Amino acid sequence: MTTTNDAQFRYIDLFAGIGGFAAALEAFGGEGVYSVEIDPWAAKVYELNWGHSPLGDITKDADNGIMNVPAHDLLAAGFPCQPFSKSGAQRGMDETRGTLFFNILTIIKAHHPTVVLLENVRNLAGPRHKHEWDVIIRCLREEGYHVSETPTVFSPHLLPLERGGRPQVRERVFITATYDPDGLMDVAAVPPIHNISVRGNEEWSLDSDLPLDSEFKSEETQLSADELRWIAAWDAFVQMMWPLVRRREGEGAKLPGFPLWVDHWVHTDDLVIPDGTPSWKENFLRKNSSFYTAHQAALDGWMKAFSVQSFPPSRRKFEWQAQQAKTLWECAMQMRPSGIRAKRLTHLPALVAITQTSIIGPLKRRLSWREAARLQGLTDNFDFGDQAPPRTFKQLGNGVSIGAVWNVLRAHAERDETILKSTPTGRSIYNALVRDAPKDPTDEVRIAIDRGQERYASQK
Repeated sequence: MTTTNDAQFRYIDLFAGIGGFAAALEAFGGEGVYSVEIDPWAAKVYELNWGHSPLGDITKDADNGIMNVPAHDLLAAGFPCQPFSKSGAQRGMDETRGTLFFNILTIIKAHHPTVVLLENVRNLAGPRHKHEWDVIIRCLREEGYHVSETPTVFSPHLLPLERGGRPQVRERVFITATYDPDGLMDVAAVPPIHNISVRGNEEWSLDSDLPLDSEFKSEETQLSADELRWIAAWDAFVQMMWPLVRRREGEGAKLPGFPLWVDHWVHTDDLVIPDGTPSWKENFLRKNSSFYTAHQAALDGWMKAFSVQSFPPSRRKFEWQAQQAKTLWECAMQMRPSGIRAKRLTHLPALVAITQTSIIGPLKRRLSWREAARLQGLTDNFDFGDQAPPRTFKQLGNGVSIGAVWNVLRAHAERDETILKSTPTGRSIYNALVRDAPKDPTDEVRIAIDRGQERYASQK
């Protein structure tokens, strides 16, 4: 991959997907010099929009004695977090061996890029993965990087629209580090997130802020007859329950917010909790039993009227998170393995790489692939080729929020300004990420996609 003289910095894109990182980094004025993506369908979409194919295998290009990755200034990786070994008292690289972070660390040791940006699911920073987190931070510090041990957890719905925010709750953990072998900033690094302008209490509007395509129709967005039947039943449940709970508990009453499990609706006197039942499940069983006991006649009539026992097990479960909404058709819904979940239509849950695409109640259809792309910050000129929509949804569900990446990187450069301005390369990165970049990435992303598509066309 060749480089040009007008690039602000060179970057590599690991586990690249369709190019969420590339969208932000190209928009900042960076130029990709290496990328890998093992999924050939995602790699093809990447090539269509960024002008080169990321097909490859990092385990072959960056391993013991092998370094096929070129020099670069910024490393970005939304890496899969495989379990780290906890056996023995190994330190550093030996503790990461057998994980994909080992290969990232091999690249870092060989090239010491000025900035490292890693992204992963929220749970990486949770208590169950404290060991893995500590190993990553320790390895980066041993290589001379200024990095915070406090996670930066961020979601695009927290950003104002004018800074690239989007109405999607998508919490991800970001690890940002700057190479500082001379210890110019020897104080403990704070998370860069404090420099980000966070959205206030203003509610999102999917219609105007996404926006939704109110007239859009296609086969893959339509609801099946069974789905319409399940929603109709639970919508009748919601409308039936509102006057009942208010009559019982007063005007300020709410529908139950805990998961409702029809299969466990038994009278309190008949409830049996098996030995060994986890405490969380026991709590739900008792709540469901109390709810059923309080409204048994109405619930029995509702189940019979809609033949609820004939529904698949996962559709006999329901979770109401829509507060005071009056019907399901006012809500955003998801058909989850754990049940039907209803939320207020102010923002959407995270896109996932499986079939849980949000249903937009007022439109009585699923989110379209183009709307899902907008949810990730991709502009409408992004080209998915002629692949089937399920592949597009999978790729988007595996992707990153461009607005979140953009703002976290800007905030990181602001935090580490002293280090970055101490070298010509670092100064160029700082200028690209802060001085020369607008706060809203949208227009820059659109232009970057056009440039990438022109590169692709020129090679054909």
